[in-house]
Amino acid sequence: MRVRARHGVMEQEQRVGQDFLVSIEAETDQERATLSDDLADTVSYADICDLVRSEMAQPSRLLEHVCGRVARALLAQFPTLRQVTVRITKLAPPITGLQCEGCGVELTVLKNR
Repeated sequence: MRVRARHGVMEQEQRVGQDFLVSIEAETDQERATLSDDLADTVSYADICDLVRSEMAQPSRLLEHVCGRVARALLAQFPTLRQVTVRITKLAPPITGLQCEGCGVELTVLKNR
């Protein structure tokens, strides 16, 4: 998902903000959902997106911090999740002379059992 947020070390990034791409991979037991065809037996993409938007709205200096917050919030909010991978890409990193499609961080967190 594409989200406007205010993450970064530089004051300008915190004040103005920019666009980020957020990708979530969530592992959960899907057996019940494959049999029931009932949304109650899985985790709703819409609910995941709502949580991500909420976490992305809280400014942080480091993308590592944001990834950790998002991952922990997902595991806390959705008890059936076993692990999550959060990828956040800053689409326009403020690095002089850099031409790229973005710079980002990926973090995988396993649920404590």
